[in-house]
Amino acid sequence: MTSNTLYQELNYVNHSREKRLYYANVLLADTSLIPEVLDILFMVDDKISPRAAWILEFMCGENIEAIIPYLDQLTEHMSKVHLDSAQRPVAKICEYLAKAYYGKEPSKIKQALLSRHHEKIIELCFDFMINDVKVAPKAYAMNTLHLFGKDYDWIYPELVLILERDFHTQSAAFKARARHILKKIKKK
Repeated sequence: MTSNTLYQELNYVNHSREKRLYYANVLLADTSLIPEVLDILFMVDDKISPRAAWILEFMCGENIEAIIPYLDQLTEHMSKVHLDSAQRPVAKICEYLAKAYYGKEPSKIKQALLSRHHEKIIELCFDFMINDVKVAPKAYAMNTLHLFGKDYDWIYPELVLILERDFHTQSAAFKARARHILKKIKKK
């Protein structure tokens, strides 16, 4: 499949789980398409960009290790994503990476996710937390930052400060997730 064909195919991706899963499996069957999907994702002003993000998120949900050869490209450019419908899946991919990295299950992510990737992910998650973005990217960012806080002492104090500062002005969903994260942090 050429990049032009892939771009045209993304026109048929919608919010349905079936479509996203179908195209995620296309990516897993032909991983040479992943750089093309990343290129489309990083065409950040294009209405097709979020669709690339959706299928990339589903691919990572199915097999997070498939993104390993493209971690540099992903982490280098993900901060450019600004459309609401693309930010949520990017934040979810960051959470998938953090969960694989800190999880008890063996994962190649534990060796592949380097400190430079950590820094980019942490930076993006804090950007989501302090900027005016929807609650879903903030929720995924909270979880991701909580996990990375295990290795970076400075994250918890900063995260607690943001959560407590924003608690009263955010949605019920934000408050619920914030309470959960704050409880976990205070246990430590």
